[in-house]
Amino acid sequence: MYDVLVAGAGPAGSTAAKILAEKGMRVLLAEKEKLPRYKSCSGQLIGKTLELTKAYFGEPVPLSVTCEPAQSRGMVLTNDKGRSFRFEQKGLNVWRSAFDHWLVQKAAAAGAEIREETAVLDCREDGGRIKVTLQSAEKVYEESAGYLLDCEGAAGTLKRKLLNIQRPKIVTYQIYCRGSAALDDRFFHAFLQPQFSQYDAWLNWKDRLLVIGTAVKDGQKAAEYHEAFTGYLKREHHLTVDERLGIDRWIMPRVLPGCPVDYGAGRILFAGEAAGFLNPMGEGISAAMESGYQAAQAAAAHFDRPQAVLAAYREGTKPLFDYMKRQWHLTAGLSESFGEMRLPQI
Repeated sequence: MYDVLVAGAGPAGSTAAKILAEKGMRVLLAEKEKLPRYKSCSGQLIGKTLELTKAYFGEPVPLSVTCEPAQSRGMVLTNDKGRSFRFEQKGLNVWRSAFDHWLVQKAAAAGAEIREETAVLDCREDGGRIKVTLQSAEKVYEESAGYLLDCEGAAGTLKRKLLNIQRPKIVTYQIYCRGSAALDDRFFHAFLQPQFSQYDAWLNWKDRLLVIGTAVKDGQKAAEYHEAFTGYLKREHHLTVDERLGIDRWIMPRVLPGCPVDYGAGRILFAGEAAGFLNPMGEGISAAMESGYQAAQAAAAHFDRPQAVLAAYREGTKPLFDYMKRQWHLTAGLSESFGEMRLPQI
């Protein structure tokens, strides 16, 4: 008998599990992959993420989870006209497997029970509780919880089963390679020219490896866009590729006009990318942590009143929601290719 069962041990799930456990609740954190699990991600921790980590986890991000160059100086964004804008702020460059596992360990130290290689298959409300169906390597079984918090991300299947809706997704395609480019490796470089992606394209460094990626609406066109982007980097930024080491494909939510968010219903809540919380330029770690924290606070404060939990969660994440809209308006103002996504001035 758990108070809250959390699905997904990413930043949203681990943050929620830690906060709930610290408040004396019995928490089960279920992760379908073996820990530490890999996540396709730039791994750029912006200043906001560093602040949230210290506030929620009581200490700074350890340098042991970083990769070279460990210190990040921000983003250089090139719009659809080829004009570049530099946004400087201090951050860290991490491997998500190491960073996420550190968060999981902090949740476990706070008292949360962790089950790796355990998938959440389905759930149903029964007598004022949630019966959750889980699958491990050995069996399929049920657990009972007061609330289910879905933090599986955009690739999760639970939300689609529960709501019977399919939100639009973006497919990411990136390669890791040895080589060089005439760009500052302390910045994350994003490119909005429509001939290189259907969302954005990027270049960054991790442990002397170049990470070259593109994001598309149509996954079948990912390699085509990526080839065009690589050619541009060779012409304009002296990119050389000595050896390709691997290819990543992933999905993330496509942020739409109005930034729609699915908060949940009844005793089921969504957080992080599962809810739709995401910076329009693809940074989702800070949004995941903030929404996981607010979901946990709401559940702990109003446990016996599901409608009050949902209302408190909405209210708690209002600053995050407004931040998303401001970021999207800023991006749309820099690039006409985002014109169809423009939001009203706020």
